Amino acid sequence: MLGRLLKRFFRGGSAPEASAKQASFPPSAPIPQRAPPTASAGASLGSPAPETFLCREAVLGRDERIAGYQFMLREAGHRRLYPRSRRVAHLCSEVLVTTLLRADLGRVLGPRLAFIEVPDSFFDHPSLTALPAHQTVLLPRPHEDAGAPDLDALFAQCRRLQGIGFRIALPDPLAVANYAGFVSHANLIWLEGQGLDAGHDRQLRQLLHTLNTAPPALLVRRLDTLEHFRYCFKSGAHYFQGPFVTCRENWDAGHLSPNVGRVNTLIARLRNDAPTAEIIPLIKQDAALSLRLLRYVNSAAVALPEKMSSIERALMMVGRDKLYRWLILLAYGADAIEGRASAAMEAALVRGRMLELLGRDRLAPERESLFLVGLLSLADVILRAPLDKALAPLGLDPDIEGTLGGRPGPWRDLLELAIACEHANAQGLEDAAARCRITPQAATNCHLDALRWAMELQA
Repeated sequence: MLGRLLKRFFRGGSAPEASAKQASFPPSAPIPQRAPPTASAGASLGSPAPETFLCREAVLGRDERIAGYQFMLREAGHRRLYPRSRRVAHLCSEVLVTTLLRADLGRVLGPRLAFIEVPDSFFDHPSLTALPAHQTVLLPRPHEDAGAPDLDALFAQCRRLQGIGFRIALPDPLAVANYAGFVSHANLIWLEGQGLDAGHDRQLRQLLHTLNTAPPALLVRRLDTLEHFRYCFKSGAHYFQGPFVTCRENWDAGHLSPNVGRVNTLIARLRNDAPTAEIIPLIKQDAALSLRLLRYVNSAAVALPEKMSSIERALMMVGRDKLYRWLILLAYGADAIEGRASAAMEAALVRGRMLELLGRDRLAPERESLFLVGLLSLADVILRAPLDKALAPLGLDPDIEGTLGGRPGPWRDLLELAIACEHANAQGLEDAAARCRITPQAATNCHLDALRWAMELQA
């Protein structure tokens, strides 16, 4: 079953426009594995392997910047994987870890952390130690199926992994009492946002106050709204995860900043076919703009054959069409240097690149339009201004504006697929993928390549 699962998940090789470096397991080497525990009675060992999408969800720190991502699988068929048997949970954990290793997780992450949730009985699996230890937070999850490890053995495995650099995040000890005895050794505790209130907060802090060591950091997951996030922030939590990252607020009174206005003026001149000799002096008039443009052009994501040190040469190498893209990046990145706007900017970059990769068989102008659809899908969140006001200076193609406004169509379906990947929305994933005729593997490959590209662009 595992062989079929891995074969189905990885058929087709590396994603387009990227050559995924093999991390610890080159193609010719067997992936280390051990036999998973015996499945519970009634489990169908011969059933077809589930097709899965790789998803990610941003984890923000107290500075409201992205501190890392939780990576997870979602199964086609509108079902969650974890409620299945322990054996299937092991198989899916192997697929998850192997997928991240083949994608060269350390490179994908850059300075970020990876949060990876696996069954408690998976902690002695040899594949875990091939992950980048100092960038990985492991979350053990109890499983209702038979085969749970002895707690002393589990905690010994946790200490072993901590000894080589991994961080361990235990579930809420008020919800999983069996783990309470190891709380003093945990690096983090993860809490479910929906169940938190003042009473829970008081009990947990009383428990942590009894520890003889510094209390572990608190990670709060499934935060759906900004109000919920703000409550947990004021309560002193350290990490925050959930759809709140890209939530919209009422920005009716919002205004674009002078920095954005200057770049938008330049974009308008470019769209009106102003000569290059007129564009270059406009860029040079703003030293900060010049430096940011050179930084983008020289990033690993652009992959020019040589470093550019002058605006003239950069424009010659990139071309006017690509310059339009970079100027929009500059406009929407000019003020996205703090807080949630920075996280939204990173999400928008991943969306844009993922749409571009998903449209790799289309003509170049359409691929460029797809990139802009993804990038601008969070323009209002980034700029804290109404979407129509944020888009007005750009002179966008009506098809792009219509897609961003919610008009149904093939571009909208691709955008909804990218959004579902970042929110781990199982039903949204399958529905959007079916409309786009995209396989789980193709979506996963493009998703990982897009995340890697966004990291390189910001390096």
